[in-house]
Amino acid sequence: DGTAIAEFSGKELIQGEPDASSFPTGGIRATFEARGYTAWDPTSPAFILENPNGALLCIPTAFTSWTGEALDNKIPLLRSMDALSGAAIRALELLGATDGADRVFTTVGPEQEYFLIDEQYYFERPDLLTTGRTLFGAKPPKGHELDDHYFGSIPERILACMMETELELAKLGVPVKTRHNEVAPNQYELAPIFENSNVGCDHQQLTMQVMQNIARRYGLVCLLHEKPFAGVNGSGKHNNWSMGTDTGVNLLEPGDTPHENLQFLFFCTAVIQAVNTHQALLRASIASPGQDHRLGANEAPPAIISIFLGAELEKVFAAIESGIAQQSKPGSFLGLGTPVLPPMPLHGGDRNRTSPFAFTGNKFEFRALGSSQSLALPNTVLNTIVAEAIDDLAGKLKTALRGSGGLEKAVAKVVKESYAANKRIVFGGDNYSPEWHAEAKKRGLYNLRSTPDALPWLIDRGTVALFKKYKVLSKRELESRHEVFLEQYATKINIESETAAAIARTLLLPAAVRYLNELKIADLEELIGEVQPLIKELHYAILKLEEVNLKENQDDSNPVKWAAYMHDKVLGAMDDVRDAADRLEGIVADDLWPLPKYSEMLFIK
Repeated sequence: DGTAIAEFSGKELIQGEPDASSFPTGGIRATFEARGYTAWDPTSPAFILENPNGALLCIPTAFTSWTGEALDNKIPLLRSMDALSGAAIRALELLGATDGADRVFTTVGPEQEYFLIDEQYYFERPDLLTTGRTLFGAKPPKGHELDDHYFGSIPERILACMMETELELAKLGVPVKTRHNEVAPNQYELAPIFENSNVGCDHQQLTMQVMQNIARRYGLVCLLHEKPFAGVNGSGKHNNWSMGTDTGVNLLEPGDTPHENLQFLFFCTAVIQAVNTHQALLRASIASPGQDHRLGANEAPPAIISIFLGAELEKVFAAIESGIAQQSKPGSFLGLGTPVLPPMPLHGGDRNRTSPFAFTGNKFEFRALGSSQSLALPNTVLNTIVAEAIDDLAGKLKTALRGSGGLEKAVAKVVKESYAANKRIVFGGDNYSPEWHAEAKKRGLYNLRSTPDALPWLIDRGTVALFKKYKVLSKRELESRHEVFLEQYATKINIESETAAAIARTLLLPAAVRYLNELKIADLEELIGEVQPLIKELHYAILKLEEVNLKENQDDSNPVKWAAYMHDKVLGAMDDVRDAADRLEGIVADDLWPLPKYSEMLFIK
């Protein structure tokens, strides 16, 4: 009859009290200390999730400890947005360009890459089920060499799944703009329209959940791991980031004459300075075991952070640095040789798919994020480091304005000095090339290849001072995240290694032995000579992996040592098992091999 059987007050909506000791806290909460609070975030819209048995009201909330310390990603993100807004408004006042703006928002528009595979194969692969990626699998005869998937039509079942996902997201207020095939077979992409950073981060978490839920309705499983298939392109989440005022002005819009656009030059220079100064921290913000497999491969930027500006902007900044005035390249058109097709406006510069941090017209695209991760920490870091750079440049601009040259000369002076000091971070070439890696080393850029290499920068003295200054994260809050990320890294590698040992021991080794016995019955000496040494190699590798997996060989009381052990000892042992197993996969009779192969999982749609 529509009568409510329970009511809750506004007070209960605003503040909840879940258990804070069951949440990974990095030592902020002990097991016996349970009190934590959720606080309603009114800046992120509530939404209703529909279920076959009813509807569920979901309210985006922040999660804090009883001590007042942030346990989540939302609180530091909101704090970082406040920090950047304050710095940007102060700078706009100096530039005489506030135009009635009271606040500057950062915006994000994440491009989400993912795989869809038939759920039958998913449930036949214990490694996918347990870890999200395949721990075994020989390279198939065909991968993505032909690029025929990328430029092909979207398969009917996949398209139906995509369209229902978009419909469900529209009901939840998530504005989806793009859908298409990605480079790898059975890989796809979804991208929303940009939104304010905190709303965009919330909606991205919701998007990942909806994608996984809807896929199951079509007999598919959505894989969000950064590298679910070895030797095949992995999945990222390109974070399109910009700054804009509450009056609708994009601070990173260069306009038709960027060399004259003082506001753009100032804020673009601040981003360049921020990324150069805190390149290692940015790398730490996107670190994870999945990322270690993906970064630097042929579909992702390397672990070396650099900025792509494009030919036109590089010329503009070079001219400012040299003090020689130069006009921006005028807009031109690309003739296509037939009157049937319209002339195409030609952009001032090309795009660079290998760059980790690329300027793409009126925003920067932080391309190094992993497909499974939350946007919140990378954007928290980005907002905070840019706030610091804006404040630094604003202070220098204030000093320069005391001279007699006026605003234009003062901005030129500040931009020139900052660009000269930070231009080492700018690179427009092939980020994959060995020459760039050598050049980056000469320039003093960091190449933090693994998660254990990168994570210490979360608690570096400079990071702690920066986040304390802008009241984004305290030293204890940073240390807790460092500890949690280390434990997650080591735990995930441990789960993978134990899963790999179990699959190799109980599935792959028995299959190979059965095949060997068939060869012995048939008295096929040459084939026996080919298979038997590989079986021995696999068995030896399994024994070594099981040894490094032993609890007594792992010191999990020290997260730093534990993570280093998993990286230095366990990963190599896993690789040795996989190497032998994958070679056997190419020899053992297909009807005996117990796991679905790449050629099935990647091409049956």
